[in-house]
Amino acid sequence: MPDRDVTISTIQRELTAFARRARHKAAQIHPELSLVTYSMLDHMDASDGCRGTDLAEHFLLDKSTVSRQIAVLDRLGLIVREQDPEDRRGQILRPSDGGLRLLAEAHRQRRAAFEERFTEWDDTDLDRFAGYLLRYNAVS
Repeated sequence: MPDRDVTISTIQRELTAFARRARHKAAQIHPELSLVTYSMLDHMDASDGCRGTDLAEHFLLDKSTVSRQIAVLDRLGLIVREQDPEDRRGQILRPSDGGLRLLAEAHRQRRAAFEERFTEWDDTDLDRFAGYLLRYNAVS
């Protein structure tokens, strides 16, 4: 049985490598987008629009950080702002047509990269890995 400390160190190292690859891929999608900014755009799409405060809560970031990221997305023309029907002072942020095109291309690239990386994995290993990721990410 492997030593638990060694195993946890291995997991930490490998997740760090995964995060580095993800940051690098985000920069390849658009040189002015960080992984966080790209993730916010993706979340806006997945949630059919959201407010800046929703992004801050979802990503556990302060409002000023979210505001800077939104400003980048706005400057690049990747989002549109709509008046929040529940709070006329607020805004709902959604990907623009350009933002949706960028997300579609990013999803295509990620899917191709995953398919290539998992070529040698059988269905049982893939299913197990997916289950472990779901279990890991379910913990707050």
